[in-house]
Amino acid sequence: MPAEADLHGKFAIVGIGCRLPPGATSLAAFWRFLLRGGNALKSIRAKRDRWDWRQYFDENPARPGKTYAPKAAFLDADVRQFDPLAFGMSPREAASLDPQQRLLLEAAWEAFEDAGVPLERAAGAPIGVFVGGFCLDHLLLQARPSNRHLINAHSAGGVMMTVLSNRVSHAFDLRGPSLTLDTACSSSLVALHYACQSLRARECDAAFAGGVNVMTRPEFPIIMSKGHFLSHHGECHAYDESAAGYARGEGAGMLLLKRLEDAVAAGDYIHAVVRG
Repeated sequence: MPAEADLHGKFAIVGIGCRLPPGATSLAAFWRFLLRGGNALKSIRAKRDRWDWRQYFDENPARPGKTYAPKAAFLDADVRQFDPLAFGMSPREAASLDPQQRLLLEAAWEAFEDAGVPLERAAGAPIGVFVGGFCLDHLLLQARPSNRHLINAHSAGGVMMTVLSNRVSHAFDLRGPSLTLDTACSSSLVALHYACQSLRARECDAAFAGGVNVMTRPEFPIIMSKGHFLSHHGECHAYDESAAGYARGEGAGMLLLKRLEDAVAAGDYIHAVVRG
């Protein structure tokens, strides 16, 4: 048993749920993908169920209304597939739901399962939810002039950035802090930081920290291309002489954290420890 001083101020990851490209639906599957040197980036020409690349792509970065990014990391699964009844939601409400919210709900459920926490035990518990988000493609889709007649009572809760975290808290009846953070590329890391801070301040007994992104519209790639954020060769080569920007990806990940001393006392399986 570690000394009490060795436990204080550290945080245990006791549960993990994820949906990561191209088809990793568990931590074990993602680890196998990494071990074999997998690369989830693929040509946008190959992903025909999101937008028409011929209409919005051009290698010339100066072309108005075009993106020059040739690749992205997409999920293989259909992001529109969802079982709303499992989360106490009607099909009518689910029709307006951002796919990002759907992925977070599934990842959070699986993180509870991975941690061995029954959902009925989590309900009403002081568990926080801290989610990093950046883009709102579903909001752009719902707000298009041709779709405005479809806006209904459920639309607001389906498209707002704040509901990325609040949806998880509501669906599982979690009573800790619940907030969404947007700090661009660092959003999920900042979410982890605030989850640890909340645990340190004893605002909650456990906390979710995660992030999500789903790419269904061409507007954000166009905007980021005009700002020259994206790599012209479509890949991330950080700290390399060939670095030219970043490549976009999608997916969701949720970590369930506890104070290390609490996790050790409860006999939880600990994936890793956050030390600072």
